[in-house]
Amino acid sequence: MRLLIVEDEKRLAMSLARGLTAEGFAVDVVHDGLEGLHRAGEGVHDLVVLDIMLPGMNGYRICAALRAAGHELPILMLTAKDGEYDEAEGLDTGADDYLTKPFSYVVLVARIRALLRRRGGSASPVLNAGALRMDTAARRVHLDGDEVGLTAKEFAVLEQLVLRAGEVVSKADILEHVWDFAYDGDPNIVEVYISTLRRKLGATSIRTVRGAGYRLEAR
Repeated sequence: MRLLIVEDEKRLAMSLARGLTAEGFAVDVVHDGLEGLHRAGEGVHDLVVLDIMLPGMNGYRICAALRAAGHELPILMLTAKDGEYDEAEGLDTGADDYLTKPFSYVVLVARIRALLRRRGGSASPVLNAGALRMDTAARRVHLDGDEVGLTAKEFAVLEQLVLRAGEVVSKADILEHVWDFAYDGDPNIVEVYISTLRRKLGATSIRTVRGAGYRLEAR
């Protein structure tokens, strides 16, 4: 999943980006409200972590503008403004959740995952595809009841396939959601991770659809 952090406290923003990247997310960071609105409106992110007090445009206006334009991506407001009227205004302008500083990083990650599950139409953190079971909260994968050890990036690539089990997922889609905007390496990195997943899950677990992408084969 690809996240956008709009936060002008650069030290905090980069700390969050490092932590969320380690959790397996692709993370983009901007420090200005106007740029944040532009990037959030591109339609490539799965969730926005949005500060309220920003240069250029505040978080309330960004949130309202995104909703007015029809963008439905989850928005988690992260701010030092902790009054009940501030929280109410954030939710009224279209935010899905609200977390005040200082905050628990563990709670932040849990709320991000909950919002992403809600967006995917699933109240459960567990995804199933045949004999494959992914617990997105515990970050664990089981195949036929046996646990399969995956790195954070392997987990993220597999999650994209499981979320669309039976469908063809393009290499571009995987790159867009698993690697961040700054990635300018070889796009064939996706093939490397697909190959690794096949070794761990079985050679026939992921089928290459020539010219289109990859499809998870449930068994």
